[in-house]
Amino acid sequence: MSKASRPHDDAVVELLHEDPAFADEYLSAALDEVNQPGGREALLAALRHIAEAQGMTAVAERAGIPRESLYRALSTNGNPTVKTLLAVVGAAGLKLSVHR
Repeated sequence: MSKASRPHDDAVVELLHEDPAFADEYLSAALDEVNQPGGREALLAALRHIAEAQGMTAVAERAGIPRESLYRALSTNGNPTVKTLLAVVGAAGLKLSVHR
């Protein structure tokens, strides 16, 4: 498959791998849209993409979560606990913040 016709998820993961600072903006945008239709799934996808860009196994280890559990929590049908969400965000080197 040529670079011009690869899956969107692969392109996003590559971009995040090449530019780790982009993860801040990417996650922030997903959080901004979390209450929109499909927003919850988009947030999980953003976290999954960030974890994949950094290496899912490495993020799982830093978060103290089994890799399989991380995949399950960040899947399309995942429902991570707040504890898991915060562990993954922290393991990815990010922080959540609230702004008005």
